[in-house]
Amino acid sequence: MFSCDVKMWSLQNLLFIICIALICVTSTAAVIHVSGYEGRDVNVSCSYGEGYESYEKYLCRNDCGNSDVLITTTKAKKNKYSIYDDKKRRVFTTTLSDLSSVDAGKYWCGVTRTGKDTYTEVRLEVEPDSCCDRSTNIQSYEGGSVSISCSYESEDQNNLKYICRGKQPSTCLQQALITSDNTQNAQFRLTDDKESRKFTVNITSLTQEDSGSYLCGVHRNTGLDVFSAAELEVKDVPHFTILIYVVPAILVVLLILTFFLVMVHKNKCNRVPGDGVTVNINTLNTAEAGVKMNIYDIEDYVDMASLRPQDMSHDDDTGKDKSVYQNFTTTEDIDSQIYANHSS
Repeated sequence: MFSCDVKMWSLQNLLFIICIALICVTSTAAVIHVSGYEGRDVNVSCSYGEGYESYEKYLCRNDCGNSDVLITTTKAKKNKYSIYDDKKRRVFTTTLSDLSSVDAGKYWCGVTRTGKDTYTEVRLEVEPDSCCDRSTNIQSYEGGSVSISCSYESEDQNNLKYICRGKQPSTCLQQALITSDNTQNAQFRLTDDKESRKFTVNITSLTQEDSGSYLCGVHRNTGLDVFSAAELEVKDVPHFTILIYVVPAILVVLLILTFFLVMVHKNKCNRVPGDGVTVNINTLNTAEAGVKMNIYDIEDYVDMASLRPQDMSHDDDTGKDKSVYQNFTTTEDIDSQIYANHSS
């Protein structure tokens, strides 16, 4: 009786040990998470232990039955799958091409061995290759500059930041216009404010060709990068902006011309034709009495002052005093004569 109990206990322990051993060799603690974009490729890399370099490796789905095996290292390419075994690194990589939403789900990386194969679980996520549901609209003018600000999470403070054109996240990093590793080039400059968790890209010397969609990207070591979108519209320089600069210049020129013409006209009006006679257009001040007279009151005297003596000899008015018809050459002579005539 005792010997039977001992045998039974030993058998149970042996089965338990075998079961534990099978679990250890047929599963791994870690799950590999892989993400890709629709229409693009994705790589699934799985490592294996030393001593298995020459063993067959494969990728399968579901229960990994014969019909569930997608590709093996004995046949490197099949349909949309290809596989490569790096025996030095002990990592084999399976590439899935032209992803679609039906490719998302659970996979297994398997290593063929005597007895039970070893497996590593893989979870594949497939996302649309477009971004984003919302975007920031920005406007500027040709020849000017614009700033695009992009926020990120605190966990991404030390991660690579970048910006690209278009709406496809899958190629954004490869086609980046500028990155936080190379913060400035001819037209773009990137600054990263880690305290406010925001990086800003400044674009200068804008042209209408700069209009379009932009993606701000933050690179993550695991999973897909994180993006935000912006729409930039570069407009022609408005006509009223040109007028703001042109009209004042025209007005200044017109004012200068007007002032110049007024001064020329005023100088012409202040001068009376004659032999050097200058008469004030508003008033004449007499030399001694200070009598003010309008220019029209002395018109005759101005006319007489411009006559030559030989012209006076043919005057029929013999009753006038010939002394009045003398050639006045200065304003003092005119003032004296005016005063004398008014006094009499």
